[in-house]
Amino acid sequence: MTQRNGIGGTSDPCLQRANGMQQETVEEAGDCDLAERGHGGGQGDPAGVTGAVEAPDGGWGWVVLVATILVLALTLAFPSCVGIFYTDLQNEFYASNSETSWVPSIMTSVLHAGGPFCSMLVERLGCRATVMLGGVLSGLGMAASSFTRTIGELYVTAGVITGLGFCFSFQPAVTILGHYFVRRRAFANAMSSTGTALGLCTLPFLGNYLHTEFGWRGSFLVLGALLLNCCVCGAVMRPLQPNKRRGPPLMNHGPPPTDGEKTGRLRTMRNCLLTFLSKHMAFDQFCNNPRYCAYAIGITWMMLGFVVPLVYLVPYATANDIEQSRAALLLSILGIVNIIVRPPFGIIFNMPWFKGRHIYVFASALLVNGLSNSICCFGPSFPVLLTYVVIYGLSMSVVGSLMFTVLMDIVEMSRFPSALGLLAIMESVTLLIGPPLAGVLVDRTDQYFHVFFTCSAVVASSAVFLMVSFCWLDKKEKAAAAQQGQPSAPPSDPTRLEVAPGCQYSSVPTEGDRDKSSANGAEFVTSL
Repeated sequence: MTQRNGIGGTSDPCLQRANGMQQETVEEAGDCDLAERGHGGGQGDPAGVTGAVEAPDGGWGWVVLVATILVLALTLAFPSCVGIFYTDLQNEFYASNSETSWVPSIMTSVLHAGGPFCSMLVERLGCRATVMLGGVLSGLGMAASSFTRTIGELYVTAGVITGLGFCFSFQPAVTILGHYFVRRRAFANAMSSTGTALGLCTLPFLGNYLHTEFGWRGSFLVLGALLLNCCVCGAVMRPLQPNKRRGPPLMNHGPPPTDGEKTGRLRTMRNCLLTFLSKHMAFDQFCNNPRYCAYAIGITWMMLGFVVPLVYLVPYATANDIEQSRAALLLSILGIVNIIVRPPFGIIFNMPWFKGRHIYVFASALLVNGLSNSICCFGPSFPVLLTYVVIYGLSMSVVGSLMFTVLMDIVEMSRFPSALGLLAIMESVTLLIGPPLAGVLVDRTDQYFHVFFTCSAVVASSAVFLMVSFCWLDKKEKAAAAQQGQPSAPPSDPTRLEVAPGCQYSSVPTEGDRDKSSANGAEFVTSL
C-alpha cells in the first residue's frame, strides 16, 4: 500500500535514499555496511525496501519549502551580518583586521566542511532530526559567544560550534526539498534560495538595532535564541514514504567468519573505507564524473572571493565616513533585490528551454557578479556602493537560484547528499582562507578597495573556467555520440544518467495538475 507524506513510518526517506544509497555490489563492502547498521539504532529493515518514492511536487512540499527558506535565512545569511559587529570585536579584543576576519571565516568554513558528518547524521537520524539538532547547536554556540573573553574563545563558540550547527540545519533542508520536488525542482530551489536574501534583508536591520540597544554581547545572546527557530523548521520536514514491497535481503546474515577468512580482513577494511568515502564524500563522482569534477573545482575557486565582499562591505563603508545605519542599509538593499528577483527567475529557469543550459546561465551570472566588484574601486560614496549592491544582487540572485539546481543536474539525486558533502569540504578550504587573506591585504595597504578588485578577478576567472570546461565536455560528448551514430543527449539532462534501481521518483500531481494529467494520459516519472 502506498503511503503519501506519512509521518508514522519508522524509516526516513533520506535514510533510505535510493534504497540504502546503492546496494553494495562487493561482498566485503556489504560486511562493512552490516557493521554500520548494527550501530544504527535499529532503523534499518531486515528485508530490502524497494519502490519509487512519490514526490508530491506540491501539497506538504510547500510547507517544507517555507521551512527551508527560513532555515537558509538563519544559516547561510548569518555570517555576512557579522560585519555589523566587526569594529566592536576589534576594539573589544584589540585584534587586527586579519584576526577579526577569522570569526566569520571559520563560521562559514565549518558550515561547509561539516558535510560528511551531516551526511552520516542524516543516514542515522533522518533530515528532520538533523535540522533540529543543528538549531540547538547553533543557538548554544551564539549564546556562549556572548560570554567569551578572548578572540580565541570566539573562534570556537561563534566559529566552530555555531558553524557546525548551521551545517546540520542547512544541508538536510536542501536535501529533503529535492525529494519533495521533481518537476518543479528548479522553481523550488530558486524559491528556497530567497531565504539567503531574506536573511540579508532582515538580519542587518535586526543586528543594527540589537547593537544599538544591547551591544555586541547582548546581541549575540538574542541572536542565539533566534537561531533556535531552526528546530521549529526542522519539525515540519516530515519524511516521504516509499512504495514498500518485500525484496531480497540486503546482505547475507551468515555465520561469523572462520579462521580461514581472517586473511581477508585487510581487504574488507579497505573496501569499508572505499564504501564510506563513496557514500558520504562522493570521491567516485569526483574521479569518474568529469562534469562534477569541473563544477566542484570551479565553485571551490569561486568561493575564495564570492563571500568576502559581503564581509567587508560594511567596514569599507564606515571607514569612508558613511554612517553605520546607512552601511547596514546596503546589505538590506542587497537582500531586497534578491527577494524581488529570485522568484521570477525561478519560474523562468523552470521552462523547458533552460533544461541542459543551467550551467551556462549560472556561469554567465557568475561572470557579471565577479566584474561588479570592481565598481567599488570607482569611489566609496553611497551612490556608487548602492549601484554596486544592485548589480551584485541581481547576479547573485541567478547564482543562488541555480547553484543547487546545477549540482542536481550533474549527479543522481541518490548521490546528491554525498556530492554536496564533498563539494562543501572543498569550498570550506577557500572560504576559510578568503577573509583572512583579505584582512592581511587591508592591514598592509590600509585600503579596502584592493579587496574588491582582487575578488573581482577571482570570481570572474572561476566563471570563465566553468564556461570553457562545460563547453569542452559538451563538444567531446557530441563528438563521441557522432562516432557511434547516436544522437547526443542534452549536456546536463539528469534523465540520461544511469541510475540505481531505487532512484526513480514518481511525481505525484497536485490538484491543479490532475486535469492536465488526465487530459493527456501522462504520468510524470523522472529518473534522477
